[in-house]
Amino acid sequence: MATSKVTAHPSAASLAAPPGRAEDKALVERCRQGDLAAFEELYRAHAGKLFSVACRMLGSPTEAEDLLQEIFLSAHRKLDGFRGESALGTWLYRLATNHCLDYLRSRAARTNQLTDVLDDEPGLFEAGSSGLAEQTVLKMDLERAMARLPEGCRAAFVLHDVQGLEHREVAEVLGIAEGTSKSQVHKARLRLRAMLSERFR
Repeated sequence: MATSKVTAHPSAASLAAPPGRAEDKALVERCRQGDLAAFEELYRAHAGKLFSVACRMLGSPTEAEDLLQEIFLSAHRKLDGFRGESALGTWLYRLATNHCLDYLRSRAARTNQLTDVLDDEPGLFEAGSSGLAEQTVLKMDLERAMARLPEGCRAAFVLHDVQGLEHREVAEVLGIAEGTSKSQVHKARLRLRAMLSERFR
C-alpha cells in the first residue's frame, strides 16, 4: 500500500539557489507578513496548474475546484514551513498531490462504485462516428481509464505527461527516485493503452 503522504526528498536542498528561488522567498515572506496582494499573486501564478493536476487526479472539475480551495488554504497555513529548498511551484505541486491522494483514499469506496457503473454502461463509441462527438467520447474514456490507474502511476503520469514536468521534477514532487518516476509513467502508459484497446475491441 502506498504511503499516505508524499515527502520531500532529503537531497532537494542546494547550496546555490537557482534563478527564481529568491523571488519565491520574497513572495512567501510578503505572504507571511499578511500581504493579501502577495497571496493573490501566488494564487494567480499557480492556481491554473494546480487545478489541472487536481482535475486529472480526481477526474472531476467540480471536486477539483473544491479541493483547490483547500489546497490554497493549506498552503497559506503551511507557508511558515517553506524553506526555499525547492521551487515554490514544486512545493505547491507536492502539497496539491498530497491533498489529491488523501481525497482519493477517503472516497475509495465511492470511486469503486462509480467505476463499476461506468464499466456497465453500453458502448458509446461507434467506428463510423467522427468529429466532436468522437473526440468527447475518447476523452471521457481516457479520463475513466486514468481514474483506474494505481495512485502512484496516476500521479507520475499526470505530472509528467499531462503537466509536462521533467522526470527529475516529478521525482522531487513525489519524493521518489527519478528511475521510479520513469517506471511509473511507463506502467501508466501501458495500462492506459491496454484499457483503451480493450474498450474498443
